Amino acid sequence: MRRELSAGGVVVRRLRGGWRVAAIQPGGKDVWALPKGLIAHGEDPAETAAREVREETGVEGRLVEKLGDVRYVYTWRGERVFKVVSFYLFRYVRGRLGDIPPEHAHEVDATRWLPLADAPRLLAYKGEREMAGRAAELLAEQPL
Repeated sequence: MRRELSAGGVVVRRLRGGWRVAAIQPGGKDVWALPKGLIAHGEDPAETAAREVREETGVEGRLVEKLGDVRYVYTWRGERVFKVVSFYLFRYVRGRLGDIPPEHAHEVDATRWLPLADAPRLLAYKGEREMAGRAAELLAEQPL
């Protein structure tokens, strides 16, 4: 079975009195997800997460901590693939959601700041809903 390693980011910011999370609608899909992508050879997973956040949302964040790993198996062109995605919590620093570099614009149809409290319901994938839930728990314990 082939293995893939990816990393993604849960970018949070305070807007209108509440925590929001940067979400994307991947190209050609009618779902909300977190930005993520394959770890390049020799790249640190946290660096990958920061890069993917920038490329897919247009915003930058300050690394807070690793939230955890999501593991699953999927099939691609008849081959089963075991995938591990490491997710990291970021605090928004700068940038405008949706200002995606032209070379990555085809990867994302839309971006949105979702209420973090609603993310476990609005995100399409179980593992990503869990990561958003962990982020919400951490922020409730000790706000950034």
